[in-house]
Amino acid sequence: MKVGYFQYDPKFGEVKRNLDHVSERLARTPCDLMVLPELFNTGYQFVSIDEVQTLAEEIPGGPTTARLIQLAADRRMHLVAGLAERAGDRFYNSAILVGPKGFVGVYRKTHLFFEETLFFAPGDTGFPVFDVGTARVGLMVCFDWFYPESARTLALKGADIIAHPSNLVLPHCPDSMVTRCLENHVFAVTCNRIGSEERGGKKKLTYIGNSEVVSPSGKIIQRAKPGQEEFAIVEINPLDARDKKINPYNDLLAARRPEFYKS
Repeated sequence: MKVGYFQYDPKFGEVKRNLDHVSERLARTPCDLMVLPELFNTGYQFVSIDEVQTLAEEIPGGPTTARLIQLAADRRMHLVAGLAERAGDRFYNSAILVGPKGFVGVYRKTHLFFEETLFFAPGDTGFPVFDVGTARVGLMVCFDWFYPESARTLALKGADIIAHPSNLVLPHCPDSMVTRCLENHVFAVTCNRIGSEERGGKKKLTYIGNSEVVSPSGKIIQRAKPGQEEFAIVEINPLDARDKKINPYNDLLAARRPEFYKS
């Protein structure tokens, strides 16, 4: 199975430009599962709720989802991408999974970071896992990595691969995903963005890049450089994530003792 990420610099508010850029790049190389950044089509640094209202879209009824569905069908791939979701009078920082047969599912970010709390409602989907045939794909978004329960929940639900759209500004996540994969014996594809945003007099946000694919043994199979656009595809065997034994005596998930984990 070929999985990958596209790390680039979305331009704030330029939805068509960002979609065109992604479409052009993905048209060149075959892939089974491609992960795009968090808020890949709009940019990240909102300065008002009016901007959110203008740029957020319904899922799956919005134009960005429709275009990604068409792209997935044309390329016969699955795509995970982060975008601002409008659901009635609420807005979510969401990620969608689409495939050759259309819309697969949506995840709404559980753990909001920094000023996201001003514009988005905390997610209410829980952590979903979707069977795409070649693998079981779990979704989480950016700051969810900071909470070990996120990846562990996906592993307990049977995820082989964690697709992790991100807009990382803190330096810790790329190395920490090694631990997340090791402690859950799963693959992870973290797709970050690059560039910076400094809008409306707000503090400048600089995105660290370092998108990566990590194996169930904690090996960094591929990692992007901090400041440059990178399109990467690697081959994995998702079945490697289903054996949770680290030796003949220790099975990571079977040996859990949740009765002692209560606070």
